Amino acid sequence: MKKKILIIVSNANAIGPHNRRTGNFLPEVAHPYEVWENAGYQIDFASLTGDTPYLDALNLAADPGNLKFLTGKGWADMQKAVKLETVDVSTYDAIFVPGGLAPMVDLPEAPLLKKIVAETYERGAVVSAVCHGPVSLLNVKLSDGSYLVNGKHISSFTTAEEDNYAREDVPFDLQTALTAQGAIYHTVAPWQPFSIADGNIVTGQNPASGTGVGEKVKAILEQTN
Repeated sequence: MKKKILIIVSNANAIGPHNRRTGNFLPEVAHPYEVWENAGYQIDFASLTGDTPYLDALNLAADPGNLKFLTGKGWADMQKAVKLETVDVSTYDAIFVPGGLAPMVDLPEAPLLKKIVAETYERGAVVSAVCHGPVSLLNVKLSDGSYLVNGKHISSFTTAEEDNYAREDVPFDLQTALTAQGAIYHTVAPWQPFSIADGNIVTGQNPASGTGVGEKVKAILEQTN
């Protein structure tokens, strides 16, 4: 049976005291999408509001994977992202949350998203995210009351990277917040590709890590019936 992946995207388009323009970071959507599209998976999009999501980093459109996403089926499908509350997430083999600064606006607390992440993890499906996307794992509590990330090997956009990117714009430091909830945090040098799997949780550090996350999710899915 064809594997199904739900990409949950942010609806935010501005962040911080200076209203910095933002969105979902193009390569963090396009590169995993390319891995899964090439594998023949069904890929659907959802967002909290169901409104058309925004893309950031369109200046990177010349990258082959990004260009393929923008001119092919990917961006057309992303523009038709449905409202998350209308989706039966239990039918999906994996969920994925891309980064960009946008998720730092609407995904840190969102109750429905936190419930979906917990349920997806506890039924053994894959929970994955990259860069600022792991903010979706923050504040997720499992049925035993523990934090999802507690004791898990996790990566995300790092403190060092944020210091040279958007420190004045983000509401909090993601690496610090994940670590405070018990994550065993992993990082490599800033802006270098890095992704890590811990059971059915897959996370990546930064924009260069999208393909690695996609491949690790695929490897897990290919091991299941």
